[in-house]
Amino acid sequence: MTDSIVIKAVEKLVEEIKKSDIYIEYDCQRDKLKKQPELFERVKEFRQRNFELQNSEQGDDLFEKIDAFEKEYEKFREIPLVEDFLSAELAFCRMMQDVNMQITAELDFE
Repeated sequence: MTDSIVIKAVEKLVEEIKKSDIYIEYDCQRDKLKKQPELFERVKEFRQRNFELQNSEQGDDLFEKIDAFEKEYEKFREIPLVEDFLSAELAFCRMMQDVNMQITAELDFE
């Protein structure tokens, strides 16, 4: 199998992912959110802060930081457009994780 065959297979996989209900919902919710640029920026900020928190050093005060973060964004997460987007994004990320895990498992990649 040549590299070009693998690249074509990846292109086909991407096409199939784009046709999936999960990706279509994610794309739809992202488009809706982008129509409100200020809200979209707040979501990006939320995601960045969440990422940084999840990837920070495991200190004694981590649970307090997570609790404070959740309280700070509690009302924000209740906005239907925000919740719909974040739910769709989470579903898409989980699907992509499953795809990646299946590929690496089948390749005996350690």
